[in-house]
Amino acid sequence: MDLSRRLVAEALGTALLLACVVGSGIMAERLSGGNIAVALLANALATGGGLVALILTFGGISGAHFNPAVSLAALIRQELSGRDAVLYMLVQIAGAFAGVAAAHGMFGEPLFFASQHIRTGPAQYWSEFIATFGLLGVIFGCSRSRPDAVPFAVACYIVGAYWFTASTSFANPAVTLARAATDTFAGVRPLDVPGFIGAQLVGAITATLIFNWLLHDKAALSLDLMANAGEDREVKPLQD
Repeated sequence: MDLSRRLVAEALGTALLLACVVGSGIMAERLSGGNIAVALLANALATGGGLVALILTFGGISGAHFNPAVSLAALIRQELSGRDAVLYMLVQIAGAFAGVAAAHGMFGEPLFFASQHIRTGPAQYWSEFIATFGLLGVIFGCSRSRPDAVPFAVACYIVGAYWFTASTSFANPAVTLARAATDTFAGVRPLDVPGFIGAQLVGAITATLIFNWLLHDKAALSLDLMANAGEDREVKPLQD
């Protein structure tokens, strides 16, 4: 796909992802009767379902990154050029804010309003490191061994990480920035955003380096098998 189509896909996909995250958070909070566990479960399941659908929809166009941390990893792995990676990140951020505005509009909330939801401290930042590291690891491992399963694996990991991380697994700098503009269930206080994004970027870089090493031998083996198969084909005589 040409770059313009890929950028539109990234913007649309990220916008729909944020509409899903924020909108389901608002709905869950309104219907849960004050039960935070029920609200979190509903928010997690809606986000996971949305992720599967969006990755399947846009994966064949742009790769369905929807996440500057994923685009940074693609840049490190030389799967994206520096220019394309920067453009991906910019449209992801723009799309994320558009998605928040769309969710607010659906529920009669102000277009943007700063979150008061405090998420700070070493435990929260460590959680974001773990969440992002695991997300990138799932993407790298499944892309190599079971590429068709990536949408489902990513969604399952995110649903799980909503519950096993103290931060409820943002794992995405664009999502983090946009969620600072919603004072709803999914929000994060703007003051806490730099710590979240720093932890996410470190987690993404660490995962990229470790999984590049872990998967290196498998990649080399695949190349050797392909080369040997090619040699076998070349030496076989033509049959009448």
